[in-house]
Amino acid sequence: MNRLFKTSLLVAAMLPAIAVAAPVAGDREVTLGGAGSSDKDFDDTVFSVQGSWGTYLDEASMWGVRQTVNARDSEGESVQFDGSTRVFYDYHFGSGNTRPFVGVSVGGIYGEEVDETFMGGPEVGIKYWVQDKTFITAMAEYQFLFKSGSDARDRYDDGAFFYSVGIGYNY
Repeated sequence: MNRLFKTSLLVAAMLPAIAVAAPVAGDREVTLGGAGSSDKDFDDTVFSVQGSWGTYLDEASMWGVRQTVNARDSEGESVQFDGSTRVFYDYHFGSGNTRPFVGVSVGGIYGEEVDETFMGGPEVGIKYWVQDKTFITAMAEYQFLFKSGSDARDRYDDGAFFYSVGIGYNY
């Protein structure tokens, strides 16, 4: 064999396989992500962990449950915890390694230093498969905060953005 062919075979053997099997109906997915922030003096620090479990209704549609836990450490105070639990529906576009998605979620916020309330709103994100079943994900959510169904119509300005980056696995 010629030298170029041998070199090409060697390089191809060293690269990871990037054959991506698109999720199909019934496939499940778990994700784990995190975020953190501190002020410039590190007097006020927040760390968040988010996980989700979902199942595909078909190759594009997915529903599931998402859980977030936040820990806030402020100088001179004990660590405060809060969290949110929400049900979501996401629709994925395209095929291949990179798949953007849009969706909605609804749930609640609760904890030591937050007003316990309901939340709901849109989300957008992207998943990039680095191996057949493993992917990296990034997502942004805008959640409207409301105490009751009638409040939801009046709370478009009372919301918050939530961002996450993580890893996921399909099984």
